[in-house]
Amino acid sequence: MQKILITSFLMAVLFSCGPGTPQKEAIVYEPTWESLAQHNEAPEWFRDAKLGIYFHWGPYSVPAYGDEWYPRWMHFENSREYKHHLEKYGHQSEFGYHNFIPMFTAEHFDPEEWADLFQKAGARYAGPVAEHHDGFSMWASEITPWNALDMGPKRDITGELAKALRARGMKLITTFHHDRHLQRYAGKPDETRFEDSHFPLFAGMPPATTSGDFDYLYGNIEEEKWHREVWLGKLKEVIDKYQPDIIWFDSWLDKVKEDYRQEFCAYYLNEAQKWNKEVVIVRKQDDLPLDVSVDDLEKSRKNKIDEKAWMTDETVSTGSWCYTEDLRIKPAKDVLHVLIDIVSKNGVLLLNISPKADGSIPEDQKNVLLTMGGWLGKYGEAIYDTRPWHTFGEGPTVQPEGHFNNHREFLKIKYSNEDVRYTTKGRYIYATILGWPGNGQQVTLKSFARENLPEKTKIRSVSMLGSKEKINWKQADDGLSLQMPAVAPDEMAVVLKIKI
Repeated sequence: MQKILITSFLMAVLFSCGPGTPQKEAIVYEPTWESLAQHNEAPEWFRDAKLGIYFHWGPYSVPAYGDEWYPRWMHFENSREYKHHLEKYGHQSEFGYHNFIPMFTAEHFDPEEWADLFQKAGARYAGPVAEHHDGFSMWASEITPWNALDMGPKRDITGELAKALRARGMKLITTFHHDRHLQRYAGKPDETRFEDSHFPLFAGMPPATTSGDFDYLYGNIEEEKWHREVWLGKLKEVIDKYQPDIIWFDSWLDKVKEDYRQEFCAYYLNEAQKWNKEVVIVRKQDDLPLDVSVDDLEKSRKNKIDEKAWMTDETVSTGSWCYTEDLRIKPAKDVLHVLIDIVSKNGVLLLNISPKADGSIPEDQKNVLLTMGGWLGKYGEAIYDTRPWHTFGEGPTVQPEGHFNNHREFLKIKYSNEDVRYTTKGRYIYATILGWPGNGQQVTLKSFARENLPEKTKIRSVSMLGSKEKINWKQADDGLSLQMPAVAPDEMAVVLKIKI
């Protein structure tokens, strides 16, 4: 009896370490790529999530002109931002970027309302651009006085939203664009564009000021101090305060010294183990190894299935990432089709919205999110928790090659009801047609042609999500032929559920 009790006790201790399965022995990550490669860069929850939402929102939203790079271009005399600034606010030497911060009031920011909207849109994670290139921190920072709690909104934007998201079972992403923040051109008075840094060093302009606290806003700091106290310090602060599930980096991460990049990764991954969480690091270019991080493609997509999970960051608008008065918003159908295409190729979408400086989200952007969310609420089983099939799809629409450099070509893509995207889950294959082929129309899915199938696949049944009508189908050598129902369940995209 005593042996039985001891054995039972030991088993109870073993299985109490985690829900359902024994906890893995903790890894102590060292700041080397070899050690960091032990990290599972794309955990299952991330691959299952498919859709996240973030937002470009900060003092650059106040002028609502040009784009989120206004803080930079307002200093260049040949730019339209310079002329606009001069006419509306006065000379840049008298009214600098820092003067916009008191105007960034965010009085209509409601984290509960925002989190509700993101959840209704179908996102499984969300969060802020924690800091853009401009040096303003959207959290309660003790490193810089230029933060949302001490200035502008005088609220902990990141903290309030994180609490609201987690109350809804959603995960938190924080994105960092501050790799460009450091002024890297000391001793180069002949520079004209200052390509490696966000703020230009023009004499008499605020970014050239070193008095007071302006250096922490404009990046006019000694390089080693900036790396340690600002770049790495801010990352550690957000990690410690908010325990983000995803940390995402914009381009120019390669401008940060490699040992600091390694130190960040080790710190984040070791802290995550203390939280008993699997976290994700996302990078946009070849500045972190892909056995440590997830690859991100800005405003572009892969044109084939990738063995590794990847991400696209895309925005609801056709232009600026932040709110501008002339911002043009894409149709919900186009954004939905991008999501469906990405998921079919083992990707995840990070979708940007653009709130106003007062903290309100414009109705046209809300409508896009709610329309997408309505579709996902009905047909999301073809998206969430799925994996790619042997082919991502078929149809006449062709994607360009390349990355962000080709983003204008990606913007021109319009999918049609002849384009099909596939996903799979368990014994089901989902064929999502990007439009309505027509009432009673015959459709042949050529990916099911016997010569195209990787192995013998026997179809058991075919149904259409959202339709009660019986689907007449036939599996033949040239593909799976089927007849559309007499009534369309949806006009944006329809899903065939194929049991094998």
